[in-house]
Amino acid sequence: MYYFLRLRYVGDNFRGFQYQPGLRTVQSVLTEAFGELFGNEVLVKGCSRTDSGVHANDYCITVLTPEYAPDIPPEKLPFAVKRYLPEDISVYSAEYAPDNFHVRHDVKYKEYLYLVDNSPVPDPFYTRRSWQYLYPLPEESDIIMHNAGQYLVGTHDFSSFMAEGSEVASRVRTIFYINVKKSILKSKLFEIRVAGDGFLYNMVRIIAGTLVDVAAGRKKTEDIPEILKKCDRKYAGMTAPPEGLYLNRVVY
Repeated sequence: MYYFLRLRYVGDNFRGFQYQPGLRTVQSVLTEAFGELFGNEVLVKGCSRTDSGVHANDYCITVLTPEYAPDIPPEKLPFAVKRYLPEDISVYSAEYAPDNFHVRHDVKYKEYLYLVDNSPVPDPFYTRRSWQYLYPLPEESDIIMHNAGQYLVGTHDFSSFMAEGSEVASRVRTIFYINVKKSILKSKLFEIRVAGDGFLYNMVRIIAGTLVDVAAGRKKTEDIPEILKKCDRKYAGMTAPPEGLYLNRVVY
């Protein structure tokens, strides 16, 4: 059977999604869990790679089982597999996938959420769930970051926002929107949402770091178009840490 599933996970103790020999990854944990459930080796594919420490509110996978594996109805699958999964990952939705469906290539866009906690002292409830940026930022930082982010919306060469160590055919990507606001959960928690048709290595983390640099006064809002034109990583801001990043929504 060919299943399409949505899941959530906390990335603290995962070395990203992709299988790596000898390391705990999301793909390896899922492959083992579904192998136990179906009693056979299964093929698990994901909608995206994620870095170590990155979380997911909405991550999509497909699971392909051998022909002789038991046919478990999709509505029962999240409950059936939970006994084999650790507490930092959970499947919350399942359905049969069409034979021609591809979990990565058929994505229309993905939305990432980045959390910046600007409380003056560390908040234990957001430790390893946000970037705990302890240096004071202006009260209107959400407006400053939102306005700066609008220069990145559209189709651009995002070479300035890609970390070294990745080889891709094209560095052109389309950002559909960047929205920054204060969280309703606490006044010093900033939510940065970035949606696009695809992302380069560390792209969202570099965008978040650059927007915080603008809010902190290290860069100016009007610097953003020039940073894009330079197509050089050294002109953008810092790479924000992974613990503030969530794959928030996947749209097909």
